[in-house]
Amino acid sequence: MVDIAYRTADVDGLKVFYREAGAPDAPTLVLLHGFPSSSHMFRELIPLLADRFHIVAPDLPGFGKSDMPPRDDFDYSFEHITDVIDRLTEVLSLDRFALYVFDYGAPVGFRIAARHPERISAIVSQNGNAYQEGLSENWNPVQAYWRAPSTANREAIRTLVQPETTVWQYQHGVPDETRVSPDGYELDNHYLARTGADEIQLDLFLDYASNVALYPTFQEYFRTRRPRLLAVWGRNDPFFLPAGAEAFKRDIPEADVRFVDTGHFALETHVEEIATAIRGFLTS
Repeated sequence: MVDIAYRTADVDGLKVFYREAGAPDAPTLVLLHGFPSSSHMFRELIPLLADRFHIVAPDLPGFGKSDMPPRDDFDYSFEHITDVIDRLTEVLSLDRFALYVFDYGAPVGFRIAARHPERISAIVSQNGNAYQEGLSENWNPVQAYWRAPSTANREAIRTLVQPETTVWQYQHGVPDETRVSPDGYELDNHYLARTGADEIQLDLFLDYASNVALYPTFQEYFRTRRPRLLAVWGRNDPFFLPAGAEAFKRDIPEADVRFVDTGHFALETHVEEIATAIRGFLTS
């Protein structure tokens, strides 16, 4: 049995929930989740790594059990979310750590890494994109919203925060859907159903353009700092294509790029394979 603690930290007045496991003096691995999930997505991964690593898995502001302030009181942008998670690492005295980044967690983690390259020991990117070629056609309606942030274009992507879309994200590209537990997508939909959560998520879809604008900055960080990087990718992801994983090798030729036969939420079906890859990568 693995002892996992469920904690909250006060980050400049904002309550940030996080899961913590493993010995505090072990090498630290920070796990950053994506849309529309929470640190719950790491529920099966944490026990497979906690004997070797100190694991910290926060819920991003507006997600999961972390505070979700009203939009009038909090800037729901990726830069501001990064500020909070960056500050969380300071509050928790995490001076040096590896990052596991997924989906929305990728631009947050890459921002932190570019700000503090000396603090990052390694990066594991699980369907965490930093290249234009990694964006699939499913981003087209969102990109139309970036180009023209009208009410009509905002309403056109509202389907992305509907319950059936969450289920689709979990099941698309999975060879055997019976391996996908309903717990994950039902919990995500519970959080999405909170008053105001849909508008917050639509704000973040609009601000995702800021992440794409920073791709050259992230790539410069990869080229100049050459962090140890493992990309382990669900090859059937409907949003982030395998080309996005392969592109890491352009800037980090020694990057380790692997694919698993599943979709976006790869941990739902391949957690043991991914955990084995992480253990081997981080201990080599």
